[in-house]
Amino acid sequence: MTVSRRLKKVPEKMNDSASAFHLIADLTEEKGVTCILIGGFAVNHYKVTRQTTDVDFLTTKAYFEKIADSLEKAGYKKDLVQETFIQLKGSESLLMDMDFMFVDEGTLKKIQDRGVGVKIAGRSFTVPALHDLLALKLHSIKFNPKIRMNTDFPDIINLMRANDVNVKEKKFKELCLRFGTHEVYEKLLEAFR
Repeated sequence: MTVSRRLKKVPEKMNDSASAFHLIADLTEEKGVTCILIGGFAVNHYKVTRQTTDVDFLTTKAYFEKIADSLEKAGYKKDLVQETFIQLKGSESLLMDMDFMFVDEGTLKKIQDRGVGVKIAGRSFTVPALHDLLALKLHSIKFNPKIRMNTDFPDIINLMRANDVNVKEKKFKELCLRFGTHEVYEKLLEAFR
């Protein structure tokens, strides 16, 4: 069965995020691709309620290229393309927008091995371990502070509060300085005073 046929069998009452999750679950299984769920849905897993308008995945560029044609056939169009990131817009009413962040295969494997299994829309996905999710958000701020500070910084604070992460703990400080910046760490210290 082709992916486009599977998508058409999605019940009409299913929401757009459920359709996107079904599509990705089918594609990753069919093509042998690893996509780790990040972004708002991963944040929600760690006891933080955050609204999101898209679905974010971490994968490799090579894995993405294996599913790109199928995503296009299912109704997705490339909106923003960068070396380490691609944003897709769903052209159908049941297609929630998707973002894919690219990392190397070794990094993806480490994050997957430490990840946590979750069920969304009846399908199995992996979200990063909490410290990996925090590292991804710190990294995102470091390399795109003007855009990412407004969404990722509050996520970091809320994730830390909801999961009892001590900002002064040596392990967290090392994580912050390795993947973020000294300035971001100082802002976190200030937020927890």
